[in-house]
Amino acid sequence: MDLKLIIFDVDGTLVDSQADILASMRGAFAEVGIETPSREEILGIVGLSLPVAVAQLAPQADARTVEAMVEGYKTTYMRLRAQSGTPVSSPLYPHVREMLAALHARPEWLLGIATGKSRRGLDKLVDGHGIRNLFVTQQCADDHPSKPHPAMLQAALAEAGVDARDAVMLGDTSFDMDMAAAAGIHGIGVSWGYHDRARLASARSIIDDIRALPALLDQLWSQAA
Repeated sequence: MDLKLIIFDVDGTLVDSQADILASMRGAFAEVGIETPSREEILGIVGLSLPVAVAQLAPQADARTVEAMVEGYKTTYMRLRAQSGTPVSSPLYPHVREMLAALHARPEWLLGIATGKSRRGLDKLVDGHGIRNLFVTQQCADDHPSKPHPAMLQAALAEAGVDARDAVMLGDTSFDMDMAAAAGIHGIGVSWGYHDRARLASARSIIDDIRALPALLDQLWSQAA
């Protein structure tokens, strides 16, 4: 049996966490008295590791200020999640839960995660939704350079024991698609997330509904065979 690996981004792909991301980033900027960027600018950096994202949004800030903003973001995010709980704070997109279960039910298909979240944030999310057991590999920002560096995907391939040609990466941002390309993995952009279709130019496929994924994977891997 030839194993295949389906790797998912999290924010903007599996869960819609934009309300808490926006509120937390606004809190981070208020913490240091810098004018908050627009909603579009904030959502445009989702997927990058938090220190990289903050530094990109506040290029005028020195290292100490960026560090304070990162901590301010984390504090706000954790408070919001504690107030409302993960399913409300970061709800799964429609049909995600049943599609993950259907993909997981295929014995030759393995599932993984590659996210700009911290390990603590990822743990809270997968446990809050009860989906930890679906993923054989979970790569996060604590252990790797920020996307679009391919280290997360290279580690996921190694943990799963799968070659790049037998893997796909699903994500909603250009960072995900550029990371996939750098790792030699087929990038599948999703249109329901935080980057518009124009920014997904490096995706090799784009889907508008996660329910289209199984048929696309069957098509891709039957062609490869």
